[in-house]
Amino acid sequence: MTHIVRAFAFFVAAILVPAGCAQLAQPTSRGTCPPCAECPHCPAPAKRAEATYRQAAFAEIPGWESTAIAPGLRAFAAGCAWIAASHPLRRACDGALAVPANDESAARRFVEETFSAWALGSAEGAAEGMITGYYEPVLPGSRTRTDRFRLPLYGVPEDLVAVDLENVYAELRGMRLRGRIEGNRLVPYWTRAEIESKNPFRAPVLAWVEDPVELFFLQIQGSGQVELASGARLYLRYADQNGHPYRSLGRYLIQRGELSLEQSSMQGIKAWAAANPGRLREALDVNPSYVFFRELPARAAPPGAADGPIGALGAPLSAGYSLAVDPRAVPLGAPVFLGTSMPLSAQPLLRLMAAQDTGGAIRGAVRADLFWGTGSEAGTLAGRMRQQGRMWVLWPRGEGPPRP
Repeated sequence: MTHIVRAFAFFVAAILVPAGCAQLAQPTSRGTCPPCAECPHCPAPAKRAEATYRQAAFAEIPGWESTAIAPGLRAFAAGCAWIAASHPLRRACDGALAVPANDESAARRFVEETFSAWALGSAEGAAEGMITGYYEPVLPGSRTRTDRFRLPLYGVPEDLVAVDLENVYAELRGMRLRGRIEGNRLVPYWTRAEIESKNPFRAPVLAWVEDPVELFFLQIQGSGQVELASGARLYLRYADQNGHPYRSLGRYLIQRGELSLEQSSMQGIKAWAAANPGRLREALDVNPSYVFFRELPARAAPPGAADGPIGALGAPLSAGYSLAVDPRAVPLGAPVFLGTSMPLSAQPLLRLMAAQDTGGAIRGAVRADLFWGTGSEAGTLAGRMRQQGRMWVLWPRGEGPPRP
């Protein structure tokens, strides 16, 4: 494959600048790879983020004394099985697992005795940053094509080729190029418009769904569920992507004068689509990126355990208590106290959470994406959340500042 990659060098050079992580980075727990300043789906580069850590007394943290600590400690403990024995958090994990699940006073005492709090800031001194939200969609669907369910939800096509670029360019470690073989050449893979127009498109069909907008947003979230008529559910997770850069549908509609900036939430885009069915296909095709899924086994988490989709840490996410962070600034697995506000509101949202996921748009020290859970209610909260917030990383006492 090396000679093919070298022959494709000009194509690589062409996409490195305009596409950035959108084209080349391999996503973790979520799917589409948008430009790194937009949506949360690609992992951050390996280079460490510029972050500052200032030790703070718990009493200094706004809302600490009045916030329930036990739910966040449970979320932290739910990720402990994926934290290595040699990791600084491991001893804290062993203690957290022994705290009774609903004992608030024991949870608070354990956290304050075990951890030090470190106020997170940017290299420029900013203590606040952007807090957004994401969720796991649930779509009605079928295993077979019907008059109602006509849109295929694809697995990975056999002709999709993924090339690890570090095999040729060491400086591109962790990056992949995707394409297909045409003769003896590697060429870009089919775009969204080309995939949608092919009949048949040669890829396994995992399920059939009815709403093109819901399918589009499922690809953006990168994981989700399909609910069958029997009540059974298929659990889906990102498997691969066609290699084309993400283009924002919301930005396109704003530029065309179809939506204002305030209307460009997920809900606003869905409302526009419902009012403009004849123009929907053209609008969706503006985004050439296309995500392919794999089916996961049915979840069998014990009652009260986290049962959300799998995050970058490897643990199931806890609705309302798991955060996607920039792992160059916040160690994966660490407890984080979040001080922000509810979506489209000044109502305080103060929570102890667990850093268990990552995302390409989650770049910089004070930046996080809150996992709201599964289904339409979680989607409403996630789609509207774009708040300012502060973060405090909790790190084991005696270990100094956090070490990402």
